[in-house]
Amino acid sequence: MMKKIGTAILLFDLIAGLLFLGLRESRENSAAEAAGKGIVGVSDESSDAAQAEVRKIAITFDDGPHPSYTEQLLDGLKERGIHATFFVTGEHAALHPDIIKRMQEEGHLIGNHTYSHIQLTKGNREKFKEELIATNEVLKEITGEETEFVRPPYGSWDKSFEKELNMFPVLWNVDPLDWCSGNVSCIVDRIVSKAGENDIILMHDYYDTSVTAALKAIDKLVEEGYTFVTVEEILFD
Repeated sequence: MMKKIGTAILLFDLIAGLLFLGLRESRENSAAEAAGKGIVGVSDESSDAAQAEVRKIAITFDDGPHPSYTEQLLDGLKERGIHATFFVTGEHAALHPDIIKRMQEEGHLIGNHTYSHIQLTKGNREKFKEELIATNEVLKEITGEETEFVRPPYGSWDKSFEKELNMFPVLWNVDPLDWCSGNVSCIVDRIVSKAGENDIILMHDYYDTSVTAALKAIDKLVEEGYTFVTVEEILFD
């Protein structure tokens, strides 16, 4: 009788051991499969860390479009896969609708810079408003879309326009004064030395040296780990 009991115990231990080994192998296989699919927590943390390291910056261009310089700039941006924001005047947009259309097709954001580059003063509020509306109409005819963003010339703005016209002003915090310098290296150095995360860079696509400097500065900032976005991602993300 004791011999039978002992044999039964040995058989039980053997079966239990085999079951344990099978369960452990199944768990290891499941873990390996999950790791391969990126399900394991370490992979998630790595992905989150990579996303957290994105350093956004925006570059904007005022006064255009210029019939040749803006085209050169668009070529350079396309080659680099960079999206920018263009604040155009109504009179230049009306003269070069094909360039405005190209901006739209290539994923750039288009904003309003008044019709004739007028500066807002105490005595011309209605004229300024009329120019914003006229430019919006020109852009709507070309792109089929409403214009939401405005770069007021010289930064002069009346907050009441935001409700009246449903438009958002976009200023800047990096100004290399490219419009008054023909020195490309100097402009590039001013941009790169001042630029930081979530900054908005002010440039102009109406000067040959500005276009050259902008592309050189973009290359340097990309090397430093910046990702270029249009202004709404800076303002609202």
